[in-house]
Amino acid sequence: MATRSVSQSGDPVEVHQRPWLTTRRVIIIVSTIVFLALFGIPLLNVGYKMVETPSLFLQQVVTGLTKGTYLAIIALGYTLVYGIIELINFAHGEVYMMGAFFSLSLIGLFGLSGESSALALTFGLVGIMICTMTFTAVLNASIERFAYRPLRNAPRLAPLISAIGVSFMLQNVGILWGDHNLWDNLADWTGIDRLTRIGDAMGSNMVAPKSFPSLLPNRQVPFIPDSWFTFTWKSLLVVVVSLSLLGALYAFVRFTKLGKAMRATAQDRDASRLMGINVDLTISLTFLIGGALGGAAGMLVGLYTGTAVFNMGFTAGLLAFTAAVLGGIGNILGSALGGLLIGLLLALSDQYLGSRWSNAVIFAILVLILVFRPTGLLGEEGGQKA
Repeated sequence: MATRSVSQSGDPVEVHQRPWLTTRRVIIIVSTIVFLALFGIPLLNVGYKMVETPSLFLQQVVTGLTKGTYLAIIALGYTLVYGIIELINFAHGEVYMMGAFFSLSLIGLFGLSGESSALALTFGLVGIMICTMTFTAVLNASIERFAYRPLRNAPRLAPLISAIGVSFMLQNVGILWGDHNLWDNLADWTGIDRLTRIGDAMGSNMVAPKSFPSLLPNRQVPFIPDSWFTFTWKSLLVVVVSLSLLGALYAFVRFTKLGKAMRATAQDRDASRLMGINVDLTISLTFLIGGALGGAAGMLVGLYTGTAVFNMGFTAGLLAFTAAVLGGIGNILGSALGGLLIGLLLALSDQYLGSRWSNAVIFAILVLILVFRPTGLLGEEGGQKA
């Protein structure tokens, strides 16, 4: 559409105005109509149930935010790697799974149980957490060194396929790790009888879910009446540890020299090299941190839910990657926010719509948000990635 206006010299000038109904706005309108047509009535029914039983709604909010804290930790592993080398590390979910299996192995090896003293549990779990984070950090850095670094200058599809291949390899390692006979044979071969405890912790079926002993107190915290909602010491510990890790990561990236090197590398690798930054070392450090967070999340989830299974990384990885995209992949605070929102949506959908609809609801909301905000809730075009 063209309109006439008068320039400063008095000559008429045609000004072309963009039509209001652009392609983007058509997509937004159609997407909104489809969403309301599919989910409008169910959402009204959900709203009615929330108002009818507010205590149940509050309980699901608390449960969802608790789940969201450890999903946020996993999501940070994706966002760190993508922010610095723009690679979707599909193997990260399996690193998280290996953290759960490794921590369960150490719990069985040291004989920790619900009957252990509070002092033994405290020091034992802290030590196992440190060992687990070290193990998964080294594992993730090794994946980067041998599977991704040689393909850094290859076409972008090559490292993506490599990541998928590493993911399948680690799943099979998880199956092998859960084989009771493997640990019995290792005990006979090495003469270390304590290794049979790991086999006992893994159970008799190598592909069946593995059971964590109940090591965290499951009593209601004293400062919240159980008439309001259930919030146990176990949930509190998961939230506190998760938020502490999130805060420590944010402080490290924002206020340390290595964190500044990570942010500089995320902005421009070539310029960072010219400024004297060891880019390879910085990328390895990013994988180390991401792997440590994944291992910590694996142990926390195992202790919180009481189970671990070799394919747990696929589901958790999918949700965590969705959380990273939802909040703004490459943005630390955005990924944390995305994890909390995904956990909240999961809990509410499981309660009010049924667990079979949870993934559909989450991805429908993700699509709607990306239509309006393609960079995610806190992402910025060309902004800071790390």
